[in-house]
Amino acid sequence: MSIFSIKTLTDYPPLEVKSFFYSQYFTDGLRITTGVLLPSLVLSHFGLFDIGFILSLGALCTCAIDSPGPVVHKRNAMAIGNLCVFLVALITGFARLNIFILGVEITVFSFIFSLLTVYGNRAASVGTASLLAMVFMMGKDTQPDEVLKFSGILLAGGVWYMLFSLLFFRIRPYRAAQQTLGENIADISKFLRIKADFYDVTKDIDDSYHRLVAQQVQVSQHQDAVREMLFKTRITVKESTNASRILVLTFVDLVDMFEQIMATHYDYSRIRETFKDSEVLMHINKLLHKMADELDNVGFMVLSNIRYKRINDLNKELEHLKIEIDKAGTNPEGASNLVLKKILINLRDLNQKIHNIYDYYNSSSSKLLFEKSSRIEFSKFVTHQDYAPHIFFDNLTFSSSAFKHALRVSLVCLTGFIVSKFIATGHHSYWILLTIIVILKPGFSLSKQRNYQRLIGTIIGAVVGVLILALVKNSTALFLIMLVFMVGTYSFIRLNYVVAVTFMTPFVLIMLKFVGISSYGIVQERILDTIIGSSIAFIASYFIFPSWEFEQIRENLRDVIHANVNYLVKIGYSLAGKSVDITEFKLARKDVFVHSANLSGAFQRMTSEPKSKQVRIKDIHKLVVLNHILSSYIAMIAAGMVGKPPRLARPSALRSLKRSIAVLNDTNKKLHGPVAELKIDKQLTEDFGPNGPEATADDNLLKEQLAFINKISNDIARVADGFATAIL
Repeated sequence: MSIFSIKTLTDYPPLEVKSFFYSQYFTDGLRITTGVLLPSLVLSHFGLFDIGFILSLGALCTCAIDSPGPVVHKRNAMAIGNLCVFLVALITGFARLNIFILGVEITVFSFIFSLLTVYGNRAASVGTASLLAMVFMMGKDTQPDEVLKFSGILLAGGVWYMLFSLLFFRIRPYRAAQQTLGENIADISKFLRIKADFYDVTKDIDDSYHRLVAQQVQVSQHQDAVREMLFKTRITVKESTNASRILVLTFVDLVDMFEQIMATHYDYSRIRETFKDSEVLMHINKLLHKMADELDNVGFMVLSNIRYKRINDLNKELEHLKIEIDKAGTNPEGASNLVLKKILINLRDLNQKIHNIYDYYNSSSSKLLFEKSSRIEFSKFVTHQDYAPHIFFDNLTFSSSAFKHALRVSLVCLTGFIVSKFIATGHHSYWILLTIIVILKPGFSLSKQRNYQRLIGTIIGAVVGVLILALVKNSTALFLIMLVFMVGTYSFIRLNYVVAVTFMTPFVLIMLKFVGISSYGIVQERILDTIIGSSIAFIASYFIFPSWEFEQIRENLRDVIHANVNYLVKIGYSLAGKSVDITEFKLARKDVFVHSANLSGAFQRMTSEPKSKQVRIKDIHKLVVLNHILSSYIAMIAAGMVGKPPRLARPSALRSLKRSIAVLNDTNKKLHGPVAELKIDKQLTEDFGPNGPEATADDNLLKEQLAFINKISNDIARVADGFATAIL
């Protein structure tokens, strides 16, 4: 079985545009649009549009849970979500008969369903779907004897969407994993392009670091998504077809490739100064961009199921670079070109890894796939969410950020409900509450960003919607336009929220016209309700139990320090002559990548917070950069050990490594974090006698690398000590 059809690449539109139409984002947009719209279209044909519309509302609630991930997780979450939607709709239908009871319900439900974030993002989406059902039911004028019927139809709509979505994935079981993998390849390509900028003397190094750590967050998030899609599904179905093997081997090689890109870290300021008069840096920059082009093409190949061969012969480029490096070694200043030779070796390895991935998709037999079968225990690389009830109750304390967020949401939703009753600009005042629910996020920076995006998108979308309604009178044309906007809304909802809301507003306005609600007053009402809801949410995120990044940054910092120490310990055991399983190395590497991305993400969010809340932000930026350098050098040493027999390092190297571990452990103790000890025989750290073996070139290189790691560790300790003192 193969997931690839045999085609050839001819003339295509720009690769990024093509990739979008093959991507998971666009597929999600088509699936959600079809699943939500189909009940209304089919039943309207039989004169039952009202029932079809309610079914579509139920599907709309459930589609909020249909986020990327293993099918079994989707199924369980949507099943639970449908049950919650039914119960919430039923309770709200009766509670809305009394304004005070409805106010209590809004407060309680907003708290309970917002606190589901303690069980992860998918559980949080179940809470969002339930709150959407509550808002939709509030806006529906139902009589008491109609409540059960309406709730049942809403449930039927949710069940329809769940079955439709699961059938979609059953037909093409590998498609979602392919798409997520292809998007991850594109992320690594962007990361490589930023790396190339370090060799461009016109680009600022600090700015490049800033963009690098931001892109690292994106890479890490997509890698986690791929792990969930591949490894959990693979474990569940216990299969080992060519299709699954291709995807798994590609991902494993991609992670190794990303580690190699991370490990190629040097003193770029010194390199620029030393070789500024040579063209060698320009050649390295161009070669890295060509490799990034190859990765983009690989990503498109994975997304589109197209087999084709490499478009560039980079071996010729590498030979040309070797000539340029040799020339640089003959400079009159006598500067050594050793660092350039190391770069050349890394580039050759990177080129080989790209070539290997091409081979997976162009090999006519499965022999290569079996030869490359990995011994890695994939189950260890995925996180397992604990859904024990005590987790919910353990978070009912002000020391829990999730509790404070849930309390904030409940109070703000109650405020929005009260405001909507006093400032009723039309029959859709529930839009205020809807705006609050989708905008209010656990952190201030995320709420601020979503607030800005919602406002801008609504205003632009309203203008577009008014123009369309004024200029287009044909119902068929309006329906087709609505379809385009609906697909655009759900295609960009995870990719670009401003664009999604810009599509959403005209789509809603056209839909309201089809159900008989059409006036410029509805546009004014939507804009005004969005502004009111956004204002309430923004004020609340600043004043009601606000969550600032500096309050969480210490946890991120100690986690990443511990991950680096654990990685160093694994290296230490290998250098002490002990055998370390490849899975342990890769698990340690994964932890470093994940926690580094968390620290970088926290820093990125802090930059959008008020200046008064950016506590020691310059120190945090230093720590992010220093952590990146430390992780890169550790990865550089580890890359030379994985899959090779353990070596016994010289005592001085082991002492240097132990000093680095001790420094980082001391820092983590001050941050109240865990420590990891390297326990080896003391005699291994004692110097050889006068008749001991001479140090080899590899020994000297290792000594130099460990000395630099020791220096970076001390730099991290110095900055972290000052930072820890400031936030205590």
